[in-house]
Amino acid sequence: MLGAEGAPAAASSAGWFVEHAWLIGLLPFISAGLALFFGKRTPGGGPVYGIAAIGAGSVMALGVAWHFVQGGGPYEKYVEWFRIGSLHMQLGSYVDGLTAVMLIVVTFVSLMVQVYSLGYMHGEVRYTWYFVVLSLFTGAMLDVVLAGNLFQLLVGWEVMGICSYLLIGHWYEDPANSGAAIKAFLTTRIGDVPFMFGIFALIFATGMTTSNIQVIGQTVAGGHVSLLLVTAAALLLFGGTIGKSAQFPLHVWLPDAMAGPTPVSALIHAATMVAAGIYLVARMFQVFVSADPIALHVVAIIGAITLLLAAFLALVQDDIKKVLAYSTISQLAYMVAALGVGSDGYPAAMFHLFTHAFFKALLFLGAGSVIHAAHTNNMSEMGGLRKDMKVTFWTFAIGAAALAGVPPFSGFFSKDELILAAKDSHTYWLAVVLLVGAILTAFYTTRMILLTFFGDYRGHAHAHESPRVMTVPLILLAGATCVVGLLGFAPLGAPFLDWVYFGGEPIPAVFSPLVAILSIVAVTVGIWTGYIVYRRWRTPDPLTRLGPAYDLLEHKYYLDDLYWNGIVRPIRDPIAAGVYWTNQHVIDGVVNGTATLAYALSALVAWFDRNVIDGVVNGAGSAMELFGRGLRTIQTGKVQWYAVGLFAGVILLTVFIIRP
Repeated sequence: MLGAEGAPAAASSAGWFVEHAWLIGLLPFISAGLALFFGKRTPGGGPVYGIAAIGAGSVMALGVAWHFVQGGGPYEKYVEWFRIGSLHMQLGSYVDGLTAVMLIVVTFVSLMVQVYSLGYMHGEVRYTWYFVVLSLFTGAMLDVVLAGNLFQLLVGWEVMGICSYLLIGHWYEDPANSGAAIKAFLTTRIGDVPFMFGIFALIFATGMTTSNIQVIGQTVAGGHVSLLLVTAAALLLFGGTIGKSAQFPLHVWLPDAMAGPTPVSALIHAATMVAAGIYLVARMFQVFVSADPIALHVVAIIGAITLLLAAFLALVQDDIKKVLAYSTISQLAYMVAALGVGSDGYPAAMFHLFTHAFFKALLFLGAGSVIHAAHTNNMSEMGGLRKDMKVTFWTFAIGAAALAGVPPFSGFFSKDELILAAKDSHTYWLAVVLLVGAILTAFYTTRMILLTFFGDYRGHAHAHESPRVMTVPLILLAGATCVVGLLGFAPLGAPFLDWVYFGGEPIPAVFSPLVAILSIVAVTVGIWTGYIVYRRWRTPDPLTRLGPAYDLLEHKYYLDDLYWNGIVRPIRDPIAAGVYWTNQHVIDGVVNGTATLAYALSALVAWFDRNVIDGVVNGAGSAMELFGRGLRTIQTGKVQWYAVGLFAGVILLTVFIIRP
């Protein structure tokens, strides 16, 4: 269905790495178990197992990719999991070009994050536990990528949700962090409910016989399923994407998730969690294109709305991580919008997901380096850091250029493909939205660079460059950011389009000078405007002159307030009141009643002890005392009385013996 269309390659013709791709997903789980039980007793601690496992997985991922570079076809391998009536549940993996690309993204970015964390998390609480959950998080995403059936994908999907809760709330001693973890967990669960209903709808649509993704795709494509049911299933599946990929209206959890350690933010935003929602639509794309066109229209509209809403919010953030968080929401919306235009947008969306993973991981880890040095997240307390943090500055600048879409960095090529896809599908309104988004992206990226690295230092801590264990991953990610965009450059053949596409054959690579010029103009306008506004540090922020518009953005369109007062509190407060009443009148009643009964029983036992048991014991003692006193009367101490008693006893004994 995806990748090189056609029958899966036979096991004998598939490369060793493709045949054993399932090991890539298994290794992180093994490493997590080893780190959990032996991490504290191992030289180097828990990180050793995770880094070794992800490193091996990265090598295997390259081997899998090489199989497709050589023109290899898809490969699948399944074993019987369990059976419910006619429904056969299989456990296994499906590997095609899309899988290969995602394996590279997840393993490489995760490896960089694990190595970087050695320095960033050094000396922090629950150090080993952090790396255990980080490995589980990566393993869950790899399970989603490799899954050949919907239930296996769902397992990885939910494990990711649990791990994100644990990682975001790693420093749970701070109520803000634990609150952010709960918010992320519950908000994404809202999207998971329709997602699960979508899975059951597809299984029902195919006759309750399989959950195999490829079989479901073929059945739907054959037109043997009700159009209404397929459309409903597509929209329900997209509900999962809205939650996981933080799209409007469930985007509110992602900025708050910045409460977790910065390396976790990098992994969530670049290679796991939010990327899973985009991957879901791509993997199930046959369902979307087979549905009524309204399904893809909804996808495109949600993407366009989210793109602009998040980009505007990024303009007014002071926390550098929140700028990047809203940037991620906006960039994911680019991908969602492109998927909404149909098969033309499919490879463009996946290409942007690919390039975005590298430069967004670079930006978050660069932000972590800055925070590590300045001891603050606020850009208003930074400035001038390029002088003392040269490696961090130059690598961060490369990531920022890619995010803004500056040629020749990767973001320029992938963003062009998105705009071109909208134009070629005659969705001109969307192409305009994407160009406006490019202007806003370039503006807030320029603002972020100027406030953080230029001007005079406004902080209090002595800023210094991060240790090599943190800067080496930055350099490697910067290198990747510079070159991966060329994989989609049409004049060079755009090999990426030969690996990831939808339909029977790859879409020919096309270079549009018009789109390239429009994109460059949009980026230039954004950068120049950002420079004019923020070339000198001023307080308050110059954008405050926008008045009510600035207030609207600063309060995040009041959506958090609306959700809190309109949804959370009306649900939470009655539940809390009910729990309180139950505690006061039921649980406390049972506890207090039990205590009263126990008190009465203990009083009865005490009375019985005093009046019966003690009476028997004391009575026996008194009887023995009286008996003793009686004996004392014959214990006179006079020998003649003893002789008389002895003589009388002898007489009685003699009589007893001789009596017939």
